[in-house]
Amino acid sequence: MESQVATPNTEAAILARVIEADQTEITPEIARYLLSMRLPAADSIRVDELSDKARGGLLNGAEAAELDSYLHIGSLLGVLHARARRLLRNPPSPSPQ
Repeated sequence: MESQVATPNTEAAILARVIEADQTEITPEIARYLLSMRLPAADSIRVDELSDKARGGLLNGAEAAELDSYLHIGSLLGVLHARARRLLRNPPSPSPQ
């Protein structure tokens, strides 16, 4: 199903690559904040509705594009969450002063 394939040059995919390429250390507080980021409940419900329609082959073009947007944002959140979990697992050593 095409709506579940993230193209390499969506806004979310490009931003995910920018975030991954940035080697700036984030603080544990920021990491915890990133891990708290989730879709609001109304959006989660909408994703479920669109996914059900997609499984039934009932999406129209606009709905397929909407689902693609949600999937791309989900991928971006996945990148942010992975980076945050990595930092919390391996906190940076304090820099010598």
